[in-house]
Amino acid sequence: MENKQILVVDDNLDLREALSDYLGRAGFEVLCAENGGVMWQLLNDHHPDLIILDIMMPRTNGLEVAEIASKERLGAIIMLTAYSEAAIVERATRAGVSAYLVKPYRAQEIMPTIQVALARYREIHAMENLVVQVQEQRETDQQVLQAQKVLMERLDVSEQEARRRLQAQALASNRSLREVAEAILLTADLQ
Repeated sequence: MENKQILVVDDNLDLREALSDYLGRAGFEVLCAENGGVMWQLLNDHHPDLIILDIMMPRTNGLEVAEIASKERLGAIIMLTAYSEAAIVERATRAGVSAYLVKPYRAQEIMPTIQVALARYREIHAMENLVVQVQEQRETDQQVLQAQKVLMERLDVSEQEARRRLQAQALASNRSLREVAEAILLTADLQ
């Protein structure tokens, strides 16, 4: 499985060892933590692709950890816990968990759950990147339109001519259209 790194966080040593052995044989690099302190250190040092996380551990609430890890996009998250109550599952969903397994789990459930969690995480990440790109393009379009208006007023030219001059300046200076527009708007603000 393309050398993915998985962090298993659970206070149960037997579970950590069993999962580590199973996932290692499946081709994953496995890191283990028994509590939140060790987990945060491993997250900072290694940036795993996936976190398998228990809910109740000493000094650590897995749902709170999942919420932080999800907001900071630290990797896909699978909750592996003995709790199956609807309220806890709903809270895990709101925390950004990619998948949820109830203990005792069956070994054949692990790989499909990992595959789904990683795929969902990639989809969400790709959508977020697309949103950023669309926002940046919208901002660029707005700046270019404002710069065109400035040129139209300053040079008494048509909208098409102002656009052509912006494009020509971008080509001549080997800069993006946005950079040229920003420079024009900056000089307009200074005047």
